[in-house]
Amino acid sequence: MIEQQGRREKDMADTTPETSGADGIRTFPFPTELAVGGVGMQVGPMGAGHTWHADAPLERVHRIDFHVVLLFTDGPVRHMVDFTEYEANAGDLLWIRPGQVHRFSRECGYRGTVLTMQPGFLPRAIVEATGLYRYDLPPLLHPDAAQLDALRAALDQLRREYEDTATLPLSLHTAVLRHSLTAFLLRLAHLAASSAPGSRQQSDSTFTRFRDAVEQGFATNHSVSAYADALGYSRRTLVRAVRAATGQTPKGFIDRRVVLEAQRLLAHTELPIGRVGVAVGFPDAANFSKFFQLHTGRTPAAFRAELR
Repeated sequence: MIEQQGRREKDMADTTPETSGADGIRTFPFPTELAVGGVGMQVGPMGAGHTWHADAPLERVHRIDFHVVLLFTDGPVRHMVDFTEYEANAGDLLWIRPGQVHRFSRECGYRGTVLTMQPGFLPRAIVEATGLYRYDLPPLLHPDAAQLDALRAALDQLRREYEDTATLPLSLHTAVLRHSLTAFLLRLAHLAASSAPGSRQQSDSTFTRFRDAVEQGFATNHSVSAYADALGYSRRTLVRAVRAATGQTPKGFIDRRVVLEAQRLLAHTELPIGRVGVAVGFPDAANFSKFFQLHTGRTPAAFRAELR
């Protein structure tokens, strides 16, 4: 799929939209036009020369607004996700979530199966059950032999259903895809959760709603009480839910998201440090520098210099 997709995307370079917000990091949308039947997912073999868009070469850091799961049949493969370089080998999986900054390695051969999924393709209940937006979970997963066999079987079944567009009408075909995708993601989510420190599981939608609200508002709202009021929860309820899901306090969760975005902007844009601070909710440059240094142990200038 990737080799064919790369050629098709080149032909669509003038028509495929991409967004480039004030942060200066390009965000590439899910290529719905390339999905079989126009459904909100794709699955197929990986190959060399993959790009989501003609203007996003392998080695360039960029964001995507959809999920990517890579199941490798060869390795080692090196791939950067949010400032961490991961090395995957045969039998490993790499799960990249929407909004994460990542970069392919030109030196590595990507072999295996790739699954991409557009946000909104699955209903909210499934999103919560599968932890699709658990950014606290590790991207790189190492299943044991039994887990790998089950994941491969589920992914193979999903791929067969995806490619079979003749047996069922589109509405039923899409419904079957959602069920098959859910089966695969539930296995994947269990593996991801069991790989996290403490093997924490989220038990209800409280954390999910908080996480979504933080993702939308972290650039301007750093107040736990404000989020609790907006969501209709007591502060105590919010603290319990966030601790159960992540082991962090709500304030710690917010601060971690703010720091990550600041790191992304410092590393991958030419924005002045003061404007980076403004972009993550700190109008005063001095306050931003203190906040950033408190959480990273480095000043914004030092962090940027280390990566240049």
